[in-house]
Amino acid sequence: MPTQINLTAKMAEKLADYFGISQQGLPVILGNHLVRLDLSYPERHSPDGHSLYDWWGAGHATGEEGYFINSSPLSNNRELDSFDWPDPYAPDLLDNAKQLAKLCGDEYFSVPDFGWALFERAWSLRGFEQFLMDMVLDPGYVESLLDRIVEIQLVLIRRFLNIGVDGGYFGDDYGAQNGLLFSPNLWRKLIKPRLHSLFTPFLERGLPVLLHSDGQIQQIIPDLVEIGLTTLNPIQPEVLDHRWLREHFYGRLSFYGGISTQTTLPYGNPGQIISTVKMCAGILAPEGTGLLLAPSHRLMSDVPYENVEALLSGMRELHRPNDM
Repeated sequence: MPTQINLTAKMAEKLADYFGISQQGLPVILGNHLVRLDLSYPERHSPDGHSLYDWWGAGHATGEEGYFINSSPLSNNRELDSFDWPDPYAPDLLDNAKQLAKLCGDEYFSVPDFGWALFERAWSLRGFEQFLMDMVLDPGYVESLLDRIVEIQLVLIRRFLNIGVDGGYFGDDYGAQNGLLFSPNLWRKLIKPRLHSLFTPFLERGLPVLLHSDGQIQQIIPDLVEIGLTTLNPIQPEVLDHRWLREHFYGRLSFYGGISTQTTLPYGNPGQIISTVKMCAGILAPEGTGLLLAPSHRLMSDVPYENVEALLSGMRELHRPNDM
């Protein structure tokens, strides 16, 4: 059974020290099977050092271990024609991705990392609260913004496909802990057709599509299957019941994730973690397939070393072909 452990930068630094290896060696130690390929562009900080700007120009707070947008370039000037859009045709954008894909070869499943793919990309540029208001009060503007994003993403998708990736990976959070961030009707009108257009180049080549979407998104999972989703991540156990997922989607969806980074990994004990690994695999992959077993999110630095060791131990047991 394939497994995967992703880390925050702070946790990667801690684990590299713990294992006495370089950070580049962590995927091997962790037994990872998937590698995400990112864009190459110069790192740019705000003058005060509090923001690190991504390729699109949104500022990420440098003081946070996770993700927190503290600067949205379209928040004060919403004009799309005057915005300095990034150039998806820039010749050096995929240099690192090409090298990593070649280095990984057939040993890893390689995917382009389209995190902040569509809805998240739009609100990161416009501001979260403002974009949610735009969705209701000015849907025409929202559609124009989303279409600009799709146009750029499709250029990047074609370029990644040309270097021989194994599938597509998208990140776009639609849910909070107890429900969707906005109505399913708004999602179906504004997001669904555009997300489908991002999936299509991979589907046309017979390649799988993986989507990370946090929160309680149960209402729109059938829609995601309808537009071709292959693999759902992170299947966080606090919000999506694993038995429900198996009952309704086993054989139509594969799953990626499943081990809680909210409760089990930071606060459980090693025995509980090993039991959780076995239970998750037993529920979601009773035939030993259809699951990329992983923590539900990147491991943060609050996860004790002994719990990481327990997670690895439980995962190694699943690598044995006769265990399932």
